[in-house]
Amino acid sequence: MLVFEDIHIFPWNDPASNNCNAYFIDGTKKILIDPGHHHLLEHVRANLETLSLSFEDIDIVIITHGHPDHMEGVKSFKGSSTLIAMHEIELEFVKKEAPHYTDSMGLSEFEPDFLLQAGDLIIGDVRFQIIHTPGHSPGSFCLYWPIRKALFTGDVVFNQGVGRTDLPGGDGQALKESIRTLSRLEVEHLLPGHGELISGRDFVRSNFADIERVWFEYL
Repeated sequence: MLVFEDIHIFPWNDPASNNCNAYFIDGTKKILIDPGHHHLLEHVRANLETLSLSFEDIDIVIITHGHPDHMEGVKSFKGSSTLIAMHEIELEFVKKEAPHYTDSMGLSEFEPDFLLQAGDLIIGDVRFQIIHTPGHSPGSFCLYWPIRKALFTGDVVFNQGVGRTDLPGGDGQALKESIRTLSRLEVEHLLPGHGELISGRDFVRSNFADIERVWFEYL
């Protein structure tokens, strides 16, 4: 589904299995955000084919955090020219505190091509801001695209929901602070890792307000 002329969402809508929304940015570099589970990657492949593209056309895969339903699909890019990127804190967490994640994914020897930190990230003609947003996982981050006022939130915040904090490395107080940080951005399109996207500045602001009012007492 086209969000802009250069942002596509490949939503996961099957309630029978857990998988994430994947996002594709069609700029001078082809960017894929969160490919999802390896065994469910066909929906990404099929959506790329509708754009006359394949996995071989992807220049970089960005992983918002290290849970299997977001990153296991990087196995399909092994040995290719596609670069894999994730936050340096998340890589350290997965290797030291949650090695069962990579072991279960068959990625025990996984090494990204480069590590990300908070700050600007320029890929081709796209300039993102990387915002470190711990809480759901220690090295989780969100991608903010100022020129589009688009925010890719991974599993930090959803449409009327927030990410779990009962998994290894989860921290409710950290998640609240991360969400407060995101709520101060000028966002017109909130693009979550699961569920429906939110478009419209007022709807995005209302969603942040509802989350703080309803969910924060449980974190």
